Amino acid sequence: MTTEQPRFVILLAEDEPADAHLVKAALAENEIPADLHHVVDGREAFEFLRRQGPRFANAPRPNLILLDLNMPRMDGRECLAALKQDATLRDIPVVILTTSEVERDVVASYHLGAAGYITKSADMLQYLAAIRGLGHYWIGLVRLPHQSQ
Repeated sequence: MTTEQPRFVILLAEDEPADAHLVKAALAENEIPADLHHVVDGREAFEFLRRQGPRFANAPRPNLILLDLNMPRMDGRECLAALKQDATLRDIPVVILTTSEVERDVVASYHLGAAGYITKSADMLQYLAAIRGLGHYWIGLVRLPHQSQ
């Protein structure tokens, strides 16, 4: 009897619909076996993670969070800081996926506990390569703790 491995779950916090679509397309193009869930800001990310409201009542616990820095209401910096302060959520790896190339954003993100920092490329081939590398690393290479929640 074979037991099917649960799919890798990614939560994407991104306020730009076009950028969210690019992530989804890049995952599909690279045949990365992941279920992508999209929220538009940090507040919605916490609603998803805490399974609040009817929309998120059955939300799965993500294996990885992709987080944009510049979002309305609760931006990525605030969200990352709050995630890493929450004992039930801090073990979920967070990778920053943003347009910002500002060094202080990179340093601050790692200081707050980011597991990685990827700058979105305007070049589609580079963007696809970045998502392919992300998928290979987080799904194919890294061992994450068993998540029973």
